[in-house]
This record gives sequence, structure tokens and C-alpha cells, in this order.
Amino acid sequence: MRLPRLLAVSGVLGLALGAFGQGPRFSVTFPGELLAKPFTGRVVVYLSKSGGEPRFGPNWFQPQPMISARFTKVEPGRPMVIDPKNGVAFPPDPAKWTPGEYTVQAVVDLNLGGRTVGGSPGNLYSKPVSAKIDPGQGSEIVLVCDQVVGITPFRETDGVKEVRLESKLLSDFYGRPTFMSAAIALPEGYDGAAERRYPVAYEVPGFGGGSRNWSGRTRVASTEKAGEKFLAVLLDPNCPTGHSVFADSANNGPWGKALTTELIPEIERRFKAVGEPWARFVSGHSSGGWSSLWLQVAYPEFFGGCWSTAPDPVDFRRFQTVDIYAPGANAFQDGTGKDAPIARFGDTVAITARQFSDMERPIRGEQLGSFEAVFSPRGPEGEPALLWNRDTGTIDPKVAEAWKKYDIALILKNQWATLGPKLAGKVHVFMGDKDTFYLDGAVRLLQADMLGRTPQLVIEIVPGDHGSMMTQALRTRIESEMAAKFRAGKPKSG
Repeated sequence: MRLPRLLAVSGVLGLALGAFGQGPRFSVTFPGELLAKPFTGRVVVYLSKSGGEPRFGPNWFQPQPMISARFTKVEPGRPMVIDPKNGVAFPPDPAKWTPGEYTVQAVVDLNLGGRTVGGSPGNLYSKPVSAKIDPGQGSEIVLVCDQVVGITPFRETDGVKEVRLESKLLSDFYGRPTFMSAAIALPEGYDGAAERRYPVAYEVPGFGGGSRNWSGRTRVASTEKAGEKFLAVLLDPNCPTGHSVFADSANNGPWGKALTTELIPEIERRFKAVGEPWARFVSGHSSGGWSSLWLQVAYPEFFGGCWSTAPDPVDFRRFQTVDIYAPGANAFQDGTGKDAPIARFGDTVAITARQFSDMERPIRGEQLGSFEAVFSPRGPEGEPALLWNRDTGTIDPKVAEAWKKYDIALILKNQWATLGPKLAGKVHVFMGDKDTFYLDGAVRLLQADMLGRTPQLVIEIVPGDHGSMMTQALRTRIESEMAAKFRAGKPKSG
């Protein structure tokens, strides 16, 4: 999960409209100079009342309208018309969209590997235009996708380097060159020619984060932990369907295997890493929190410890507020039949599961779809099998059963006899007592299941929401525990 982000700000252009009725209609083209071959895929139109470039949406807590449609073998210059008859829209009925002045932008999604439609390198997009939309009367907006999303190079410094590696495993899976990236922060005094070797702290960012978060940084504080110097590595979990969580999956491919057999060995080869499990740790927050716990459980003898904070659902009996295994389970309703909330601010519901699900329908690469891409088998159309019906919320029990392969609490419970001894002293989970995304419910279930088991796992509920639970005191504690774990794991001399 992630906390809300704001849309970017930019200029807008004016465009004349025509009347068609039956809600807004969008005519999108692309020039042959940018894409000479016929296009097959999805075209998304983003709208905003806030100006800027709508393609950088959606803002989870203030989502603006979107509509998309799929096209097959469209020649350059030929209009691709999207309207309420062929489009998938948010809000679902464009005829009921709020009338007024909007900034409108279209994206032709070539889906070349980036996470977001609007920001994926290589995608074609239109300049933002200003348009008046009156859904009751109908209107047509003409959009020309004559811009290309570029790649911003990673800016290395003396203290932060990049590793970008073509993964054979992922390239074979996707059928095209596919790269994994990481940012490596070097400790003060690092000398690549010296004999000294360092422990490595791998960090998995939350949803939307990536290794480019450290681009241009001169130094990263996490290279110093309670008096011990570390190599700090920020991984990049982004993939076309969202956040890979570094779990092998039918839809995303072998991200976990690629990380542990290709990327990490390459990082530890290039830099002065100890290169042993007792000096290799993993942490993360939110979706990164789930990833770090998953990696420790899935590869218990590869990592020497994990520190997971505010993880995404670790027990699918509490998939935010829904038990996906319950007979007749519905993603849009809690156990009492009321609308299932999916995010809150304090005691106030910010957005429901139905609203969030509707918001994601026109696009790819967002949070709920990301879960399905990791946990679901591949569906009959080659897309991830849907856990819930997007219109009714009804959960498919066969898909829910398939999700058990990724239910961390269930895996620990069922495999404790073999996993328990391998995880001794390695698992640390921290969760806010009032998580913004209701993620505390799953951690409470995990905590109850693990109570009394030997060896004990550290699973703690601390004050705070999704962000505020990460106090400086907790950060300091985690750094101290990681440093202590490294010192304790060092082979005894003599």
C-alpha cells in the first residue's frame, strides 16, 4: 500500500467540442512517426478538475474520472473512439459525471514494462487539453498522442550507485528483455579496493516506490546502523501489473527466484559484501513490508533476518476487512453486510472497497489488481483470474483457494515444523494499532496464531496509523536489532 500522492502541475490547452449526446466521447489518434505499426492494446483517457497532467493519476483519495477501451490492429492516424458504449469508466456511468471544465489527457498503452499507464516509458500520450464536459448533452474531445514517455536516467553519485541487470529468468517469461534494478548506498569510507567486506541491508519500497527514489542522493543514512557500517540496497519491485512483491507468480513470473539467484548475487559480487546469509537482511514498509516477510519465509536460509512494518495482508482471513475464505464472501461487504471500508483517517472511512475497485477498472498497475496479479492463477484470457466479480463483489472460492499459496499466516501454521527452526530469531513484524488501510486485522490474527509457538516470532502492535507508526524510536530499534543480529552471526575467530 501507499499513502496519497498529489497530481503533477502543468499547463493546459484549449480545444473545441461537438455535441453527440449519451455522455462524453473521445477520439484518440497517434502519428506513424512515433508508432509505424498497427496498435493493439488499451487506450486510457484521464480527466481532472485540478489541471496539471491527469495521466499521473489516480489520487487514491481524490480520484478523478477515467475511461478506457481496448483496440486491435489500429493503423496510425485512424481514430480510436472511446465512449460509454465501449469504454470501461470510473465513475462507472459517464452520463452521471459532474459537468464542468476538465483537463483531459489520453495515453496509448504499449505496456513495455513500466508500472503506471501514464508514466510507463515508451507509451504515447497527448498534451493536456481543456474541455467542457456536460455528460447530459454529450461532447466529443479529439486527442492526439504525439508525445512519448521518456526514461529519466539514474543519477549516480560517489555515495550511491545503480545496478541494472537483464534477468534471464524474467526475460524468458515475458518474451522480451526485462531488467531488474537496485540502488546501492555505500557506507562512509567505502573502498572497493580494500579487503573489508560489509553486511547488506536490502529494502523493498512500498507500492509506487522504486530504486530511483535514491537517484542523485549523495549519502543514505541507513548505511550506519548502531555503529556498524552496512551496504544499503533499495530494490525496485515495479512490474507492469503493479508491485511484484518479489514472489514467483503465474502472471508476473519468477521475481523471487530472479532476485535471489540473479540480482542479489550480482550486487554482492560487484560490491564488497560478506555474501553470507548471516550478513544479509531485508526490510520494508507496506507492500514492501509484505515483501520482506514473504522473502524471509520463502527463503528462510537465504536471509538472516527481516524487519517488516505495516505489511499488506499477511492473513487472507482478514484481507483488509474481508475474509476471502468465508462461504458466500463478498469483497464489497464486511461480515455484517455493510459496505466494506478499505481506508480510513482515524475513525472516518475514506474510501470503500467497491469505490477502490471501481477506480482501478479502467487502468492497470494499481493496488488491488496488483494483488490479483501476484496471488491469482492465470485466467482464461491470459489475464490474472479475478478474485471478485467487479460488478457484484462476489468472491470466487476457487480463486480464493489458489491464494492460499501466498497466505503467509497459513503457510507458517501449516509448515511450522520445518519452517519454525529455520526462522528462529529472524522474523520481526510491526503494525500500527489503527492502520489506515485496516492492515492491523491480519497481523492480529497472525500474532494470535503464533502465540506460544517455539521459536517465538516478534510480532508487535504499536501505536499509530500506516505512516505514524514508523516513529524515530522504532527506526532506531530496528537498526540496532539488525546490527546486533549481524554481530551475533559473525563466525567466532580462533
